Amino acid sequence: MNCQFMVSLALITAVLPVRCAANTTMTKNLKVLVSSIDFPPAALKLLQEHFTVVQTKYRNFDEEGRTLAKEDLLKLIPGCSALVWCSNLPITKELLDKAGPQLKIVSTVSAGYNHCNPDELKARGIKLTNTPKVLCPTVAEIAIALILGAARRFTENLEQVKSGEWEIGFDKVLGQDVRGSTVGIIGFGGIGQAVVKRLAGFEVGRFLYSGHREKPEGKALNAEFVSQDALLSQSDFIVIAVPLSAETKHMINATTLAKMKKNAILVNVARGDVVDQEALYDALKNKQIYAAGLDVTSPEPLPKDHKMLSLPNVFILPHIGSATVQTRTDMGVLAANNVLNALTGKPLLSEVHL
Repeated sequence: MNCQFMVSLALITAVLPVRCAANTTMTKNLKVLVSSIDFPPAALKLLQEHFTVVQTKYRNFDEEGRTLAKEDLLKLIPGCSALVWCSNLPITKELLDKAGPQLKIVSTVSAGYNHCNPDELKARGIKLTNTPKVLCPTVAEIAIALILGAARRFTENLEQVKSGEWEIGFDKVLGQDVRGSTVGIIGFGGIGQAVVKRLAGFEVGRFLYSGHREKPEGKALNAEFVSQDALLSQSDFIVIAVPLSAETKHMINATTLAKMKKNAILVNVARGDVVDQEALYDALKNKQIYAAGLDVTSPEPLPKDHKMLSLPNVFILPHIGSATVQTRTDMGVLAANNVLNALTGKPLLSEVHL
């Protein structure tokens, strides 16, 4: 089943409970906290139709979120039955303690959930949902952009444009071809599969993927299941699309980087901590691998004087994988519908099984 179909199915299914709920008086006494002021309006309206919604007046994704929003959330959360987590900040025990025992669900507006303190939620019997499938196409598009940006040396070439000093010559600033290359995907879920679909038109020579097991989607996409070592040693482009966990933290490190080809290009659209950034810096500086394209870093935001930004062979974006109007709206609506279902006794649409 392709990712776009699953996205459509999830959203259609998500809307059904809204249309079928004839009586909302029973749920209006339930309080839902939305953690950031920039939650999509369509999704906020959906929640307000059914519940008493409280929302911080601060943005959760910047310095405001680490200071003003944190204190505001601690004041707003007591008595809430649901928390809509529109944030890259960690959910703390302090916040959960303030909520009280009636908190039934945390609905994170993201595919990743490592910041949601899943072990603590499990211990307290609180359900966790995320928004995985709806962002597959958009994140895959950013992966393609990073592949092209790193392969065609966008960082160096943009610096030439800014300085007005162009390297003119038939053999100047030459990049690498995607055509005929071997592309390896670490993490062959919805995003990884969407990357392969979008690269099909680039005349890629071979697609490889690694993971815990072979997947039926692999054969349909002409992708070959191999060990991670084989993928690392054979791929010209390596795309990381795995969730961050104890297993995947720093899975790309000095040892795994040493297994890559000298012309290898590493692309990360997962989480910054999946890569040991110090080891990656050394590999790029010493030209052990050719280049990297990163939509995620550690930390975020990356300080403007960070040494990674001094390298000409890394192309970095500020974690914009899902940043389109439609995708962010779809994520918000799915998160809202997970809350609606959780608090009205219906099956969750995208539960994280803790």
